[in-house]
Amino acid sequence: MLKPGPQNATVSGARPEIALSVRDLYVRFGTADVLKGVNLDVYKGEIMGFVGASGAGKSVLLRTVIGLIQPISGSIEVFGHELTNADIEEREVIERHWGILFQQGALFSSLNVRQNVQFPMREYLDLSQRLMDEIAAAKLKMVGLPPDVGNKMPSELSGGMIKRVALARALALDPQIVFLDEPTSGLDPISAGDFDSLIRTLQQTLGLTVFMVTHDLDSLHSVCDRIAVLVDGKVMAAGPMSTMMASEHPWLKAYFRGKRSRGASAA
Repeated sequence: MLKPGPQNATVSGARPEIALSVRDLYVRFGTADVLKGVNLDVYKGEIMGFVGASGAGKSVLLRTVIGLIQPISGSIEVFGHELTNADIEEREVIERHWGILFQQGALFSSLNVRQNVQFPMREYLDLSQRLMDEIAAAKLKMVGLPPDVGNKMPSELSGGMIKRVALARALALDPQIVFLDEPTSGLDPISAGDFDSLIRTLQQTLGLTVFMVTHDLDSLHSVCDRIAVLVDGKVMAAGPMSTMMASEHPWLKAYFRGKRSRGASAA
């Protein structure tokens, strides 16, 4: 069983605990190297925003970490447990401690909302139907959805509701780390802001570690403790927003201080 340490707080200058560690990770599609030696640490209890140009490999890294893509070399550790060489049983133990929200929600269209939220429970746990119903209702309430939503089918939901149901499913097993792939993509500004606030609230109340792939500047400003930037297949910068804003690197300067940045709109 995973036994992470205390929350991401530093005492007397102590280094925060690392929840996710990626070292010298290479991923190749055909003859093209997409990730070229990625090194990245995500600290326990923080919200890490991960950005980069379209097609740079942001989602590729997330999918590699969770095992959907096989790297050609490198290492991935979650709370000190090596993933790249883990056998099936070891991976199952580790995977029970994370939750995933894919970009479009990825709900099962043939299952209702309650059944979608219960899917991880059926896969990993041996619970009675009554208990699963109670847990699903609690998770839906946790993400701000009313009880009657549980009976609806995904086709009956708005885009924002689909994201919330997918988040409830990601939280079904009480994870320690949550991976979010473009969580506010396709949402209007008000809904996106509400979703950002929800992520921050859950992170604070549940002590979650959040790894969030995003291109949403508002999300990066409002909820991310640190930001990592992927350029040319490598993480070329990682730090708080102040570090991003102060950088003179051409891509960072264009992204965070360019024509569509917050600073530009205020100028």
